[in-house]
Amino acid sequence: MSSDDALKPKKSAADALPTRRTMLALGAVAASTVVTVRPAFAQTAGSVINCEIPVPSQQFAGQYIAADGSVVPPGTPGAVAPAGRPLSGEEVRVMLNGSTPPGMDPQATQAYANYIRRLQSGMSGFTCYASLMQR
Repeated sequence: MSSDDALKPKKSAADALPTRRTMLALGAVAASTVVTVRPAFAQTAGSVINCEIPVPSQQFAGQYIAADGSVVPPGTPGAVAPAGRPLSGEEVRVMLNGSTPPGMDPQATQAYANYIRRLQSGMSGFTCYASLMQR
């Protein structure tokens, strides 16, 4: 050990802790991150509720929906008429939770929910359905 080493002050554990200035700077960065990320989450949640799922998709226009969610020809016993308009993400969320949205027939609701559960990648409405499943 040289004489210069002996004259240098030894670093204590307190010297290794961040300074007050460093902590304030880190807090400011964290706060700005929260302010930036929260609106993005809110926007995502809003867009999921506003997305739409056609039942059935346009490629099956005019077809009916069986109780199991399959697409069948009109007049098939037990099948329900297609939805007159695309279903909103909020309506679909209610259906998938086992409830019936206001103004909808319970039998149609169950058939539509089963149709939506059968959606696969590439089908109209799948992205909306996948987004609802992630919530």
